[in-house]
Amino acid sequence: MERNKPIERRYDALGPRVAEALRKRRFDAYYCKTAGEALRQIVDLIPKDHMVSWGGSETMIELGVQVRLKQEGYRVLDRDSARNPSERTEIMRQALLCDTFLMSSNAITEDGQLINIDGNGNRVAALAFGPRSVIVAAGMNKIVKSAEDAMRRARTIAAPAVIQRFRDMNTPCYQTGACAECLSPDCICAQLVTTRIAGLPAG
Repeated sequence: MERNKPIERRYDALGPRVAEALRKRRFDAYYCKTAGEALRQIVDLIPKDHMVSWGGSETMIELGVQVRLKQEGYRVLDRDSARNPSERTEIMRQALLCDTFLMSSNAITEDGQLINIDGNGNRVAALAFGPRSVIVAAGMNKIVKSAEDAMRRARTIAAPAVIQRFRDMNTPCYQTGACAECLSPDCICAQLVTTRIAGLPAG
């Protein structure tokens, strides 16, 4: 299909500029026009001998990344393969020392900052330190103007949507779809992390 819709033209204009802003902050950044192109780029970035794991990213699932990696024989740490909750938690801990960690971002600013919100902190912990490489895949719908806009998106759009993946959660956003600044034990807004520059290599 020909890419001639106004929203696609906007993405094609804005996407490369955001990628350049990310590169100025020491991220390796790529703008991919299609899901197929993004899938190929992600797989090409992962060495064949890497152990790969991931956070709870619907973006990666929609792109088919995990399925492709398993088809191509990559070694993976998949928390969804756990037989019980304690094994699942242990796999999530092991993932912090994998070679390549896959995730999305709740929001990215036009000047190249990543804003992420997390419940138990496994995604943001991996982003900050641990895996040799972290690959972040984010749709253009995640791009916002400023850090304030990014925080607002994470709190009022991303978190209320993410919590709907779970069942019987005792939070206002689960019931109403709107953030209420709750302190519920089920709150998934425990960790709020801004990544403004890519971390330096360890060592």
